[in-house]
Amino acid sequence: MSTPTYAPAGGGWNQGPGQQGPGPGQFPGQTPGQMPGRPSHLPSQGPGPDEQLQGPPRRLRPGFGLRGPRRDRHVLPADSLGALSVPVGDDGVVIGVDPQNHPAVLGIARPTPLDVVVVGSMWIAQLVALRTVAVGARVAVETARPPAWAPMAQAAGGGQQSVTVHEVRQLAPQGPSVTSPVLVVRDCGARPPRSLLAPSPWQSLLTLLPFLGPDAPRLLGRADLIGLQRLSPEETEVVTRVLRLPRQVAAALPTLGDNVLLWCTKDRQQFVMTQPTDAETGLLGAPRRMD
Repeated sequence: MSTPTYAPAGGGWNQGPGQQGPGPGQFPGQTPGQMPGRPSHLPSQGPGPDEQLQGPPRRLRPGFGLRGPRRDRHVLPADSLGALSVPVGDDGVVIGVDPQNHPAVLGIARPTPLDVVVVGSMWIAQLVALRTVAVGARVAVETARPPAWAPMAQAAGGGQQSVTVHEVRQLAPQGPSVTSPVLVVRDCGARPPRSLLAPSPWQSLLTLLPFLGPDAPRLLGRADLIGLQRLSPEETEVVTRVLRLPRQVAAALPTLGDNVLLWCTKDRQQFVMTQPTDAETGLLGAPRRMD
């Protein structure tokens, strides 16, 4: 082992010309026989009254005894607190943009159950599922066509099993929680059987209908949110009657593009254009109305 070397006596930390370095057991700047006090590298508490009378304070060298910034505190009168606001947007899955080019967000993870019905293609359901995984939720798919969902399930999650695929009526309870929300996708045709899962907090349900069947009025009537791709004139009449859509909104349904949906609640309608990324297009293909 090599012998350690020390700085020479003339090279103390705070030493000036003509001064000797600190002796054994001394901090730099401490006189012989003086009891160890505050190290010179700690901040000073400021000059006392006696020190102020002795002239200007000693100049501190950079890196030793530097004082922090001395700025005025930010003070706000109590009567002005009501004017403060924090711009916070919606939280959830971005499903596209509205006519004003603002992001349209679907709140999947919430403490109350959410029942969503989508009349459209498997493409839009898989896109919503894929983006749901991207925000940290799990997806469980109950489907009559598991091979069609397998590629997306394998690609989602980056190697983790974020998407599980189950046969119809073979879906077990998913155990949703605030740290592990779940989206259940039911792709069971135009007449899906009743779900075996009870509504639960932090668990949303998305039922995919390829077209409107006999059970469509019941499913649409109980849904909290409805997404509609392009519909036939006959289907438009049914939807307009059940959802009480405005005439100008209903007139646009048979003419929608493949990547445009009408999202409806009981008192609001919003057209949304879904724009897939290059990675989503490579995995799911181009937007389409029918599979």
